[in-house]
Amino acid sequence: MALSSLVAPVLRPRRPETHPTRRTEAAPVAPDERTAARVRTRDADSLAVASFVLGLVGLLAFNLVLGPTAVVMALLALTRSTSRRGRAFLGLALGVADLAVLALVVTAHGVVAWGS
Repeated sequence: MALSSLVAPVLRPRRPETHPTRRTEAAPVAPDERTAARVRTRDADSLAVASFVLGLVGLLAFNLVLGPTAVVMALLALTRSTSRRGRAFLGLALGVADLAVLALVVTAHGVVAWGS
């Protein structure tokens, strides 16, 4: 077998299978409305769970940051029609509780700190 017979298929330029001006590809299909609604609901559910967790953690530490974040995330989840409304309301309540604890600490100590 000659070397040229092995190298020729590699070096030979490929011909395009279709005419270069014609498009044979199908147009991209937009997702249907049910899929888009499912994605929005899943995102809202994630916001509800995140607001609950942040509000719960905010009771123990970083309530200056985590409290308002939990409130905003819970309101976003409720606005976006989450299927976990109870969890979003708990996140909202815990975020407000974080801010109340912060107000008590500031009132008692006169400074935004947990130490004495």
